[in-house]
Amino acid sequence: MISYKLLRTVILLFIPLLLNAQTKEKDFTKLSYDELHDLYFDNVGNPKKQILYTKAYMTKAVRENNNIRKARANYQIALLYYKTDVNKAIMYLDSVIKYSQNTGDRSFPVAAYCEKADFLKMQYKFKEAMANYNEAEKIALKTNTDYYYVVREYIGITKSEDLGDYNEALEIYKECYKYYKSIDVRNSRYSRRYQGILFGLADCHKSLYNTDSTTYYNKIGYKESHITKNEEYKYLFILNEGANQVLKKNYKAGLDSINKALPKMIKYENVGNELAAYYYLGKAYDGLGKKAKAAENFIKVDSIYKITKEISTEFVDGYPYLITYYKNSGDKENQLKYITVYMSIDSILKKNYRELNKLVNKEYDIPHLISDKENLIASLNNDKIKTNWGFAFLLLTIISLGSFALYQYKTKKQYRSRFEKIINETKINDDFEVKKDSTVKIEDIGIAEELINQILEKLSRFESNKGYLESNITVQMLSTVFETNSKYVSKIVNVYKKKSFTQYINDLRIDYTISQLQENNKLRKYTIQALALEFGFNNAESFSTAFYKKTGIKPTYFIKELGIGTQTTN
Repeated sequence: MISYKLLRTVILLFIPLLLNAQTKEKDFTKLSYDELHDLYFDNVGNPKKQILYTKAYMTKAVRENNNIRKARANYQIALLYYKTDVNKAIMYLDSVIKYSQNTGDRSFPVAAYCEKADFLKMQYKFKEAMANYNEAEKIALKTNTDYYYVVREYIGITKSEDLGDYNEALEIYKECYKYYKSIDVRNSRYSRRYQGILFGLADCHKSLYNTDSTTYYNKIGYKESHITKNEEYKYLFILNEGANQVLKKNYKAGLDSINKALPKMIKYENVGNELAAYYYLGKAYDGLGKKAKAAENFIKVDSIYKITKEISTEFVDGYPYLITYYKNSGDKENQLKYITVYMSIDSILKKNYRELNKLVNKEYDIPHLISDKENLIASLNNDKIKTNWGFAFLLLTIISLGSFALYQYKTKKQYRSRFEKIINETKINDDFEVKKDSTVKIEDIGIAEELINQILEKLSRFESNKGYLESNITVQMLSTVFETNSKYVSKIVNVYKKKSFTQYINDLRIDYTISQLQENNKLRKYTIQALALEFGFNNAESFSTAFYKKTGIKPTYFIKELGIGTQTTN
């Protein structure tokens, strides 16, 4: 089972109380550090504003030569790269550590070491991650006892969920449990952390098949989360106990608990535990002899894996089940499909955990799978080969599929590159803003210079007022509004905008579309037809064509990529 991922604990522990004061001053360095800090976190999701406040924060810190403030500014910058560039985030965290070392601050460099360890875990660099946790642990022991036990919990989560060292993790959780029992665990400051420790204890005992101990801690956790009105944790304990009942072979009781918890996991977008729920539903139905229902839930596990590309060793057993299920039903294609997926997961996990020699294949060894895969391919091929030409046809099919797959791979890579280019063009610039040169060189195009300037100025106002969002706009209509000749407007657009009038209008619309889709996630739920009408196009086809011509990718792909990144709560 995947434990509930602590919210960015450092932020929760050490953000000062939000201030209500607001300011209209343009020189943000005149604001206090706390005000700049609050403005930064109030604008999560708007990186342009966040970097503005962070730069002001850093400027004040440098001006005052205040190292701990420099550290906090670098920490804020590191958080901006959480999803986009892990290595850059680590670089800024190293700066946090440098500036805050030996300052005695209660937050840093402990927070920076923990965040760095988290980023290293994303890269499967577990030894380096543990080294950073250990540094955080040593410092926190001297500067902040509360945070010391938060770090200990991080280490426990890593040992149990990433490294599979359940006994070591259990000892850490017991140590934390003893500490929290000595304080008011129903205080809002400690309740969530205490419940996280209870969940860790229950989950470790479950992984070690200490089912009675699992039930004991699940009951305590349920009681505490109920009293403190923490709904998500309450249903996490229900889910965990449901999985525990499945291990006890109390399948009906397990189904009842899991089915109660699953809708809440979906509600809170807790994808990792949604996957866990489907996995244990599959195990429960298998125990009840309902093979088809078991397969249905293991397929749901696979569907989540296909989206997130994340799965732990705890949940891979569904694939051997599906392989056997389809083998027994004579469905060679699905048998081959899940053999292929299972082998791929095995390869990925071995690569990611190569330093730890972690193996995932419990019911099948890889040579056995390779043999089955080859036999299935041969059997499927023999079913299709009817004449001596069959082999040639099969070979041609394989070559074609290979070429198509290569084409698809290159296309996907090219699309991704184009998508990243679009995003990077609108991304914040860490060092300076690029200012547009408003000077326009007047060319001799057979139109008076004064008239050219007038039309260019009107075009500029037209762009600023987003007149291009009007549907069915033509050069004749615009020239009428400009009170000039349509040929003049057309020629000036051709020469000074370097494009035809239609392309000029469409490009303006698409640029605006891109910015709005990034800023407003509600628009991403619109149909292509609705988006077309929203941004001035008459139909979905013309919108898609213009979008592709401008960006090199389709709008559906762009929207899909913007939506990727749903976080799994660990």
